[in-house]
Amino acid sequence: MGNYRFILSGGGTGGHIYPAIAIADELKNRYPDAEFLFVGAKDRMEMEKVPQAGYKIEGLWISGIQRKLTLKNLMFPFKVISSLMKSRSILKRFKPNAVVGTGGFASGPLLRVASEKGLPCVLQEQNSYAGITNKLLAKKAKKICVAYDGMERFFPADKIVKTGNPIRGNLVNAEVDRHKVFDFFGLDSKQKTLLVLGGSLGARRINDLIEEKLDFLKTFGVQIIWQCGKLYFETYKRYGSENVKVYAFLNRMDFAYSAADIIISRAGAGSVSELCIVGKPVIFIPSPNVAEDHQTKNAQALVSKDAALIIQEKNLEEEFENTFSDVFLSQANQEKLGKNIRKLALPNATKHIVDEIAKLL
Repeated sequence: MGNYRFILSGGGTGGHIYPAIAIADELKNRYPDAEFLFVGAKDRMEMEKVPQAGYKIEGLWISGIQRKLTLKNLMFPFKVISSLMKSRSILKRFKPNAVVGTGGFASGPLLRVASEKGLPCVLQEQNSYAGITNKLLAKKAKKICVAYDGMERFFPADKIVKTGNPIRGNLVNAEVDRHKVFDFFGLDSKQKTLLVLGGSLGARRINDLIEEKLDFLKTFGVQIIWQCGKLYFETYKRYGSENVKVYAFLNRMDFAYSAADIIISRAGAGSVSELCIVGKPVIFIPSPNVAEDHQTKNAQALVSKDAALIIQEKNLEEEFENTFSDVFLSQANQEKLGKNIRKLALPNATKHIVDEIAKLL
């Protein structure tokens, strides 16, 4: 039977949306006649990104709870009731064979109703510290696909499968011509290259750091590919030069990773999974502004295996120059970090997640 029907739900951030799209793509690959529907939160980025990827999406009136007392919080019970009712009507109309949740508040109501109806539900948890939505849904889910060891702290052990996180297809087995890569960026293939990543929107503190340390970095003769994010591009584009290339967004991540000798990055789950496959030395600067400080926990999972370095934002002033120098000036350190991070790569994550869904069908 190839004409299965799948609902995928998750959103709020790219970290929940892109894994859902990758899973849908692999399901479509395996079941070409299948039908797909995404369910997300109205007004969030999934309402734009999912149709761009070629899938239909319906939005629920739902949002997360703010940490302080706000009018939005007073609306929360009404949003939940509205979203549960709409989820019931979506499920009744679409009649899915399986439902996949990739986390974020958007997936809560739909997965809750689907599991009550006895539909096979699969959760995908990207982070080393489980999100609140997936923790609440875990009891009724059939399978929970995770990317880190030790997730029994959050989920029933008999439901956990360690698959890794879905990543962009063009990064797996990315064989790229180095000359073509350096021509693309207008850089010198004989010089060391630093790649700076702050996520698609950018990271203000990382941008401030690079701005502040440009003269320090130039003393090493390093050239820089700097993704400052679309929110900050107007501010930082003036630093573009022969050796510093400033981008709002990098469309060719495979080229950027190929050019890099050292990478400075946030520690979102998707970035961490990609960087394991890339296998280059990484200095993580986790965002302190995320739920349950999960970026720090994601980075620490690698640091504990001697596979990456970490600097907390509050320690950048004291630690950045020494940490960067220690890696940049030591080929042995670079090789050790690259080798250890590569050992943690799970390049077939998407296929393994879809294998678990297939078993339930």
